[in-house]
Amino acid sequence: MQRQINSAAELETWLKDKSELEAALEENFAWRYIRMSCDTANEELVKDFQYFATEIEPKISPVANLLNRKLVDSDYIDDLDQDKYFVYLRAVRKALELYREENVPLFTELQVTQQKYQATTGAMSVEINGQEYTLEQAANFIKDINRELRQTAWQTIQQRRLVDKDNLNIVFDELIKMRHQVALNAGFENYRDYMFQAMGRFDYTPQDCYAFHDAIAQEIVPILKEQAANRAGALGLEVLKPWDMEVSTSGKPALKPFNSGEELIDKTISAFSAISEDLGHMLKVMKANSLFDVESRKGKAPGGYNYPLAETGAPFIFMNSAGSLRDLTTMVHEGGHAIHTFLTANLELNDFKHCPSEVAELASMSMELISMDKWAIYFDNPADLVRARKEQLLDVLKTLPWVAVIDKFQHWIYTNPEHNAADREEAFKQIYTLFGAGFTNWDGLEQELGNLWQKQLHLFEVPFYYIEYAIAQLGAIAIWKNYRENPEKALQQYLAALALGYTKPMKEIYETAGIKFDFSSTYIAELAAFVREELEKLD
Repeated sequence: MQRQINSAAELETWLKDKSELEAALEENFAWRYIRMSCDTANEELVKDFQYFATEIEPKISPVANLLNRKLVDSDYIDDLDQDKYFVYLRAVRKALELYREENVPLFTELQVTQQKYQATTGAMSVEINGQEYTLEQAANFIKDINRELRQTAWQTIQQRRLVDKDNLNIVFDELIKMRHQVALNAGFENYRDYMFQAMGRFDYTPQDCYAFHDAIAQEIVPILKEQAANRAGALGLEVLKPWDMEVSTSGKPALKPFNSGEELIDKTISAFSAISEDLGHMLKVMKANSLFDVESRKGKAPGGYNYPLAETGAPFIFMNSAGSLRDLTTMVHEGGHAIHTFLTANLELNDFKHCPSEVAELASMSMELISMDKWAIYFDNPADLVRARKEQLLDVLKTLPWVAVIDKFQHWIYTNPEHNAADREEAFKQIYTLFGAGFTNWDGLEQELGNLWQKQLHLFEVPFYYIEYAIAQLGAIAIWKNYRENPEKALQQYLAALALGYTKPMKEIYETAGIKFDFSSTYIAELAAFVREELEKLD
């Protein structure tokens, strides 16, 4: 803090030293979070995480603000390479603008309260056919060709979620109250408007999101309704229920692309190596250094993530695999994030590696589609391979309306902060219905429908981080379209875009990847038509 800076060169050295300190702190936090999510029942690990959140992080925030102020007030800031530092300095100035000392304890309390979601959901398990399963493992039964078993599994899972419904609603009410106060303290009317600034959404507005929701309803929902009608016909059903949406219409058992977590890792290394030896090598490094935890088990937090280790320069992949196709796509998705981590590891400043989610998710979702050409590694039977690719493409389309639902729901939540749990449930049902309500019949399942939103971890732990999945999904389809036309060029463009980290504005990163940053109705229609054509080739 007291160091004298007497030139632009000294300012750059100071920035690198500041970056090194930030990376060390970030990695320390990362390991606390990783270890806790791997074993949520371990009280010592929970305490280690909470110590950082309550004792370390609150002390970092004011110091970080002072360091940002020192940078912005430097006589030599204008002598820095403005092209190189434009994105970084823009973010620093925004952080200074939003910083409020009274929000520091609120952020601490938010960290601790958000963790209650993992602790609650990580403890959930169900019994099916006399055996205990995590919810991720039990979800495999929803793909079973026996409809009675599917229904039992789906209802058992939902009933287990309903046991903790009220507790999670209380937690969520606490989070909304604190988040709203954060926004008021920073001079905003609501948390939505605050978060658009805090997340650095310089390239689009809330109004653009609403238009995006409408475009998805207009262009994607009709395709999925058509697919749902085809599904009902293939299954010989007059009405589809929620437990009918994951089973294969081929009449064959659910696809099983691997039998163990280690096999999933090894096959994914082979698939990435087939795309590029360099990509496969990255995952080999991770395996050699025990940077995977992929098996589902009781006491483990739900979901999956890739956590960059800021100082080490490698990532950690966490997920809950149970032998399903969804686990395969999760692995290649997180593998895309992992590649991004490796490609940005040597950027000069730690902040250069902090990509906006619209870029981070482009890395992961593109790899889901690019890797499909190598999925024969997971499937010996050609018919199974075709099924897997078809299911993946349908999932690509299904992602878009669900993202629209969650995003629109979040807009409603934070622009109506005085609502109660019953209001929230009703709002979710209305919004979900606008996008096809999963294209199923929910008669007699109103309670389960109203509680469906609680399965979405993002709402509790990373508010407003969700629309990025839809934006990135469109970008991923565009990258895959290029890859189908010219694999070598498209892969080169994709990797070049990822290697930029966040040293360029978002639109420029998309252009480097050979695609447009565009989520207009026209663009959505164009890309949806491409996916539909690819689906027809698989019939």
